[in-house]
Amino acid sequence: MTRTRLPFRLAVPALAVMVLAGCAARIEGTAVSIYDNPFSVAGLPVSSGPNGPRPGATDAQVTIENSDGGDVDALAGNAVADIETYWKEEFPRIARGGFEPVGTIVSWDPDERGPKFCGESTFEFVNAAYCNRDDVIGWDRTYLMPQLIETFGPMAAVTVLAHEYGHAVQFKAGTVAEDDPGIVFEQQADCFAGAFMRHVAAGNSEHFRLNTSDGLNSVLASMVSFRDSDPNDPGAIHGSAFERVTAFQIGFTDGAGSCTRIDAGEIESRRADLPQFFDSSDDGELPVTEESVEALMASFRRVFDLPQQPELDLSGADLGCPDAKPTSPVSYCPATNTIGVDVEELADRGTPLHTGAGGITTDVRGDYAAYVLLASRYALAVQNAAGQSLVEPRTALRAACLAGVISAELSPDSTGSQPAEDMVWLSPGDLDEAVSGLLADGLAASDVNGNTVPSGFSRVDAFRTGVLGGEAACSGRYH
Repeated sequence: MTRTRLPFRLAVPALAVMVLAGCAARIEGTAVSIYDNPFSVAGLPVSSGPNGPRPGATDAQVTIENSDGGDVDALAGNAVADIETYWKEEFPRIARGGFEPVGTIVSWDPDERGPKFCGESTFEFVNAAYCNRDDVIGWDRTYLMPQLIETFGPMAAVTVLAHEYGHAVQFKAGTVAEDDPGIVFEQQADCFAGAFMRHVAAGNSEHFRLNTSDGLNSVLASMVSFRDSDPNDPGAIHGSAFERVTAFQIGFTDGAGSCTRIDAGEIESRRADLPQFFDSSDDGELPVTEESVEALMASFRRVFDLPQQPELDLSGADLGCPDAKPTSPVSYCPATNTIGVDVEELADRGTPLHTGAGGITTDVRGDYAAYVLLASRYALAVQNAAGQSLVEPRTALRAACLAGVISAELSPDSTGSQPAEDMVWLSPGDLDEAVSGLLADGLAASDVNGNTVPSGFSRVDAFRTGVLGGEAACSGRYH
């Protein structure tokens, strides 16, 4: 986050009741949204059961050039087979003609001078990729794939291959043009990966299973880890963690057909006023202090014009509240309309983590990992002012959604007008830190007692709904 000047925009009174004028004709029955059940994931039940390769499934007969015949290549071959089975059925729905599988599948050991990939040596090439020129998909079986499996589980490796196969599909289906920006290629591939992983989660994969709680959470966490962390880098074309997860969720929720609608204009509309570049004098980190917490609260008050703003107590998170449990490091007490903060513990949540060269981190930590918790407890005050329940699953998702609304409202505006000096606004990477926190423990998507929903997918989806759709989207989805 950055502390300096920002124009503020007052939101409409929180969560106003929506009245719709209906037609004279009446249709019996009740329309049920896929978001109506907070214990579902895009219409699928939340499951915490088996995850990973199916026991007893026979390995697919996939020809992998240069294979060592090991476990990594066996898993990858099974993934390729299931991905191709999915696209044989799905491809005619997004393009004309039948599906043609990728011509060549290859693996390599970067420590050896093995086969060439796309005309280049695979020596020291630690990656997985699709080469359109030669119609080949390949992966490093020694470093990248084993690291993914060890850190995030085998379904993360399957997701990487689904992403790379997504590149093959977009060329074969003609959903991209050669002059499209790189981000379009990557967002479509993430979306196609999401559509395939929905297929797996629904139980339709021969070789794999994916539960929709910790299994799906780990898949999303792997995408957060492999994000563009420096938007100022001209080679950063994969997208931020927020963008990667958004594209994946579009595919998972709405299917492969929705991915074909991702183009430069659609991506730009999602980015809107969200921060894209670091200022040369700013690293985007605002250390958590009493002063910064007070500044954030002042900024929140500019977003929501509540009849009675919550008080701020910096003496700790345990407020001795008669109608709510403490949720350290930040709590909300409805009885006194007070937000309590343990500043030292909150600062720990906002301290960036550093990894060694080539290291994979499962937790993207930074200042906004802390501040989004403060935003979510303020969101409880918004719900309290609207007379809504503070102790149910929808409360938790509304908290995440409204925290997303606040985040978007604290994004730099492009008007160039002179802003108020006491405002704080987002920096690039802040939304990634929020997404990582929502996947890790979900406190930013919890009710007044700290109870959250088991699906990190649903928690992140609620947050991005607020960021991209605003308060009206939160009201409509989590009524």
